[in-house]
This record gives sequence, C-alpha cells and structure tokens, in this order.
Amino acid sequence: MGELVQFLARHGYWLLICAVLGRQACLPIPANLILVAAGALARSGSLSLPGAVGVTVIAFVLADLAWFETGVRFGNRTLHFLGGLSGRTEAYVHKATDAFARRGVRTLLVSKFVVGLDAVAAPLAGAGGTHLIQFLIFDTLGAMLWSTTYAGLGYIFSDQLESVATHIARVGAFVALAVAAGCGYYIAYKVAILKHFVRQLRLARISPEELRDKLTSGEDILIVDLQGRAHNSVEPMAIPGAVRIDPRRLERYKDIEIPSAQEVILYCGCPGEFTSARVALALRQKGVERVRPLAGGLQAWRDCGFPVTSEFRIPRGPITRR
Repeated sequence: MGELVQFLARHGYWLLICAVLGRQACLPIPANLILVAAGALARSGSLSLPGAVGVTVIAFVLADLAWFETGVRFGNRTLHFLGGLSGRTEAYVHKATDAFARRGVRTLLVSKFVVGLDAVAAPLAGAGGTHLIQFLIFDTLGAMLWSTTYAGLGYIFSDQLESVATHIARVGAFVALAVAAGCGYYIAYKVAILKHFVRQLRLARISPEELRDKLTSGEDILIVDLQGRAHNSVEPMAIPGAVRIDPRRLERYKDIEIPSAQEVILYCGCPGEFTSARVALALRQKGVERVRPLAGGLQAWRDCGFPVTSEFRIPRGPITRR
C-alpha cells in the first residue's frame, strides 16, 4: 500500500469522526467518500468494519444531539440559522419542515441521505417536541443505515482501493482546511454566545417590589409568564393578570399586538432569569422597546409574599408592536 493508504489505516477512525462532525456543522466535507475508503480498508484488514461504522454512528448521534437540544431551546430560529449556514433558502426550510410534519420522527431514518434535510432534521425534531429517547432511537438507526450503506460499498468494491485512496489524496488538503474552518467557526460561535449572554445580563431588571407598586398604581403593564408547557406542577402558579406563553415557540406569538406605550414584564420559574433575558432581547429586536425581566423570577415574587394565582391567560394568536 502507498503512504496515503497507510495514513488512512493508522488514522482512519479519527478522520471519520472529524469528517462526520464537520458534515453535521454544514461544512462541505465528503464524509461518505471517506467512509467508502474506510470500508475498502476494512476488507484488506487495515481497519475494522464494525469499528468504522461504530465511530461514525457515535459521531453522528453526538452532533445531532447538540442540534436537537438547540432546536428545543431556540425553536424555528435554529432552522433559519442552519438554512443560511448551509446556503438553503427559506422556502427549502419550510419544505423540510412540511416533510418532517408529514412523516414525523421516521424522517430521521432517511434524512442523512437527503442533502439539505440532513442539516435540519435533528433541530426539527427538537423544535417539534419529539421525546429525547424517541429521537435517540430513530437518529441512531438512521446513522447506522447511512454508515452501513457507504462502508458496505467500500467493502464490496475493495478492489478499487488504490483509486479510492488517490481520490482521497486530492481532497485530503481540502478536508484538513474544512476541519480547521469548522474549529474556527466553533470558537467564533462560542465567543458570540458569550457576548450575547453579557448583553442579557445588562438588561435593566425590575424588582418584585417595583412591579407590585406599578400594579397597585394601575399602570398599563403586560405581564408575560414564560413557564409554558415545561411547567408541570399540579397547580401551576402565576402572577395575577399574567399571560402565559411557551418561550420555545416564540414564532407562534409574533402577531400579538403590544401598544407602544405599554410596558412588558417577563418572568420565568428559574431564579437565574436566563429565559426572561433571552425573550426580552427577542422582543426588543421586534420593536418592543419597553420590556424588562423580573429580578429573581416567580420565586422572588413568591418569596416576598406577593399574591399568585392558578388562573392565567393563554394567547390564541401570535407578539408585535402596535
């Protein structure tokens, strides 16, 4: 075997992992071609076929799980972000969404074979409320089907190993550059998240006492409860007069009218106010300027001994500035 084939034989598993992670980060990496080469090497005894399939499946599941959790947290915004990252149009994102709505979690079985759908299937499952265990089962089966198909092709057509290795050599430098670009993108993304979080912490908060005084004086305030469907207590509590929405489905409420003179107070069930800060930023981007998180959330309100109720409104339509 040539030097390149020996290199693939020594580092094939790591190359597979990097290729799959890069592919799931929407980088143009030919992971399927590398897996075909791995299958051919397995036929010659240089790699283990189950090992090549196994590391590929694990890499897929880990990457897809991250996108699934992103879809759970940020909903359809993740899909639009991925659409732009992969160069797909909004119409394509909607088409993929419709396909997932028709076939449900079964889409994960074949999504990795469909260019474009492979990028959005995992966050679609998260945004659509798919149960985590169900997602892991179908995503693992889909990854196994994809990996076995391409590794099997390489194993069957192993006589063409040298030509496959030659072709890999042509794209080897590109793969290395793509992986480096993926690492750079990951670092830049982490920095952007940090800056975003710092902006959240700078938002002007309102204390429970201030909110109580505003309500007592009859000021025009819209109180938004962000506990959504995730609040599973037997008797869900809310601040009197609050409107409850699901912070993971903000796009559903984009057309609810908020008068420009009205102040919006947000609170969630966690003392850290992370959800409130995130939603406040989203509303400000939509032109709702007077929006503030409640310091300490609902727990701080209750700790002050202020009233709570099990009655709250749930809006039927979508939140805009009027």
